[in-house]
Amino acid sequence: MSPKLPWKIRLLLSTLNFVTDLCRRSNGTINRCLMSLIDFKSPPSENPTNGVQTSDFTVDPSRNLWFRLYIPTTNNNSNSLPIIFYFHGGGFGFFAANSKPFDDLCQRLAQEIPSIIISINYRLAPEHKYPCQYEDGFDVLKFIDEENFKHFPQKANLKQCFIAGDSAGGNIAHHVALKACGYKFLKLQVIGLISLQPFFGGEERTESETNLAGAPLITVERTDWMWKAFLPQGSDRDHAAANVFGPNSIDIYGLKFPATIVFVGGFDPLQDWQKKYYEGLKRAGKEAYLIEYPNAIHSFYGFPEFPESSLMIKEMRDFMEKQSYK
Repeated sequence: MSPKLPWKIRLLLSTLNFVTDLCRRSNGTINRCLMSLIDFKSPPSENPTNGVQTSDFTVDPSRNLWFRLYIPTTNNNSNSLPIIFYFHGGGFGFFAANSKPFDDLCQRLAQEIPSIIISINYRLAPEHKYPCQYEDGFDVLKFIDEENFKHFPQKANLKQCFIAGDSAGGNIAHHVALKACGYKFLKLQVIGLISLQPFFGGEERTESETNLAGAPLITVERTDWMWKAFLPQGSDRDHAAANVFGPNSIDIYGLKFPATIVFVGGFDPLQDWQKKYYEGLKRAGKEAYLIEYPNAIHSFYGFPEFPESSLMIKEMRDFMEKQSYK
């Protein structure tokens, strides 16, 4: 099964598939030079573009840990702006916080919600395996909490923080939120988790993985390679990082895990794992919401021309308002 897509989008996705497949070597490494040919980067712009100002800030140069800050400069009559800590997708091994598709998305989120976005540039697999990405993400939260960061506008509300991510970034967002449950922050408060088609898995082959073998971007062969590149040597896909409610998972029942909204696409082979994630949260007694778009492909949010992309932003806005004003 595969969706009907405009030819320009189909061509773009086919090119992306072709090049990323070429970059994935059989020995589990990535040809970074080749990948750079299609991974176009967007520079920061302190002069507002589309009503958003962007700046880059370094947290730890020794591991190239930095983030891009997005501040909306128009369309905002609110006395308070929520903060979103955002993790980009890319199978744990591809792209960066300044990769053009993710920069474009974060600009939209900052302008349309509106909100302050902190897009985190974490280390990539296979050079840096689990748990480096989770540690990088959590360290940025602590940096914002503990340092006297003077670059927020006055409207920034550290009591209205959300953790968000797409695909592999959705996986990272979950595990960073898990770390935040057991940590006493000085200033910031995490009140919600926004999970855009999160990348979870397990040894089991789900119905959607089997039936949607021809869907864009995601195949079992690709995801198996990505898990092997990311997980510790000798681990299988039932590792707690991948199968978060599986046989080796952490029990979150007694934790103060934030309210979560999960977005699922009907043409995403990962959708069964995403639904299992939502169901696991509900079983653990957590506040969780599932939003399904039957015609959406994996990474639909990267294409503003898809109606689901705008619908998703509206759902995010509504969720954030609900959590902010309980």
